[in-house]
Amino acid sequence: MDFYLTGTSYRLFQLSMSLNSSKFLNEENAQGPKRNRECLESLESQTPSSFQDNPLQQLQLASHKVLEKAQKSGRSKCPRCNSSRMFYCYTCFVPVETVPTKEIPTVKLPLKIDIIKHPNETDGKSTAVHAKLLAPDDVTIYKYPCIPEYKEKRHEIALIFPGSNSVSVKDIAFHLQKPSKKAVCDNDDDCSREPFLKQAKIEPKEEENLSEFIASNRNESTGLKKIIFIDSTWNQTNKIITDERLQGLLQVELKTRKTCFWRHQKGKPDTYLSTIEAIYYFFVDYHQEVLKENYKGQYDNLLFFFSFMYSMIKNAKCCKGKE
Repeated sequence: MDFYLTGTSYRLFQLSMSLNSSKFLNEENAQGPKRNRECLESLESQTPSSFQDNPLQQLQLASHKVLEKAQKSGRSKCPRCNSSRMFYCYTCFVPVETVPTKEIPTVKLPLKIDIIKHPNETDGKSTAVHAKLLAPDDVTIYKYPCIPEYKEKRHEIALIFPGSNSVSVKDIAFHLQKPSKKAVCDNDDDCSREPFLKQAKIEPKEEENLSEFIASNRNESTGLKKIIFIDSTWNQTNKIITDERLQGLLQVELKTRKTCFWRHQKGKPDTYLSTIEAIYYFFVDYHQEVLKENYKGQYDNLLFFFSFMYSMIKNAKCCKGKE
């Protein structure tokens, strides 16, 4: 996968990597190279209005030039394990040698993230690594069943997973309870309606960014400190979601949105998001509905790799006459 949720085909990604190679061109018929050039020229000449079917076009992203350059160079070595990779190493969670770390954007998140990855989920097909690469200080990836014990801090944690007891992002603060209370209310009559204690007034440090200070204090008022995502196909989630270490956690369901993921799960609706899409949309909603701040693209770079690969694969499909 990816949970929230994705498919498993890897063929299109491999195809996109070979667009510039002689092997790819040799496999084309006599008109192939001409068609490829015409296709790419057409894509480059299109105006923003012609990309209305691509919701990623409006993102405020860092420049993709570093990835474009790396794509032309081909696969490169991981600086840690020396494995041959494209763009980044999905086992070491670092960019490859042709992608300087300083040219990769870094996103600061208002909450910590734990990603629980199913052991059968193929590393190279998961978008969970994008989150670790782009928000390294705030993201931890665990391979199931090696996950933390959450019981003692379950009043500070939410699990992003749909279900009959799931709540919306905007209702997180209302439903989070102290350790002695149930994490998720079965109905409104069971919920404690006592307001949170007023936080002591704290002045921001001089070197602290004011917006980060405000966000931090609003996080304190909700009680939420960490969110958990499951990185798995839909059919693999049952074993993880029923694990006793995740019981009693507040479950949160995201708004309905359509995925742009190219490995869509066969037979599943297009509202099943990839892991990185789910993380991105959660923080957009959290920023607006919990922190009560205007969203100005603060988390858009979480989709830095995703948006580049989306465009790359979309172009590959066009140039192969599949669209």
